[in-house]
Amino acid sequence: MRLNPVFWRAATTPGGRPPSNLFVPETVEKALPVSSSTPPKFAPEQEELFRGVLRLMNEKQVPYVVSGAFALQKHTGIWRNTKDLDLFLPAEHMKPALDYLEQAGFECEICDPVWLAKARRGEYFVDLITGMSNAVIMVDRSWIERSVPAEVMGVETRVLAAEELLASKLFVLFRERFDGADMAHIIFGKAGGMDWNRVLELVGEHWELLLSVLVLFHYIYPTSGEFVAKEAWDELIRRLQKELANPSSKTDFRGSLLDEKMFAIDVKEWGMPNLVEEYRARRGTDPGAAQALTEVESKHDEAA
Repeated sequence: MRLNPVFWRAATTPGGRPPSNLFVPETVEKALPVSSSTPPKFAPEQEELFRGVLRLMNEKQVPYVVSGAFALQKHTGIWRNTKDLDLFLPAEHMKPALDYLEQAGFECEICDPVWLAKARRGEYFVDLITGMSNAVIMVDRSWIERSVPAEVMGVETRVLAAEELLASKLFVLFRERFDGADMAHIIFGKAGGMDWNRVLELVGEHWELLLSVLVLFHYIYPTSGEFVAKEAWDELIRRLQKELANPSSKTDFRGSLLDEKMFAIDVKEWGMPNLVEEYRARRGTDPGAAQALTEVESKHDEAA
């Protein structure tokens, strides 16, 4: 068993030996990525897969928009290495998109009928996403219509507008993954160019989360407060003051919408309501989306 050299130097005794009570894990966790403007080097087969999927979606005129690492780079200049290509699309277009991909030789699967499917070829894959995993924010046609032109792997396509990209990250607040830095970078990258009325429309009743992100942004960039419109600050602070004076929430607890695992004790032992189940169940009652997802699931069950 080898000891990480940096860890060894930090943990040795004056005599140069590791202390007797030192526990050294068999494997060292892979280092997290460091933000950078340097483009990653994608594997040739990965580039081929991404280009093939984008060209296919364009050829078949599937209404989609690119999100993830490529949208983040478009709005912030930050590159991130990624194994997958994220495509957002309205739920009713999931079935034809998967049909086209299967016909093109991709292995497709429904990972979660509420929001996620994958198309694989080898070790690389494409995520087809119809909304957030908690079903609070879902993709509709306006996300496609408001997207901005971009080029990905040499293919002309479109990526999420900054407002939708920000909204798509609003609930990514898990213990193991926190997109706060991404959201701060999006606001900073737009340098005052965000449409805050659109952002407020997207977040709806979950405006307190948006306010928390804006406070975080102001902490990170204390001299860039003007990048958030004064009208947005005023409106959100007005709402907060009103809510503190006269609480209007219909629930006592919303933690499961953020992290089901970390807030499991609230639901399972303390009797708090599990809103994530309610939102996901409500998602299943959307006639158009439910029908589209049912058809996709049935098709894949038959194939299995």
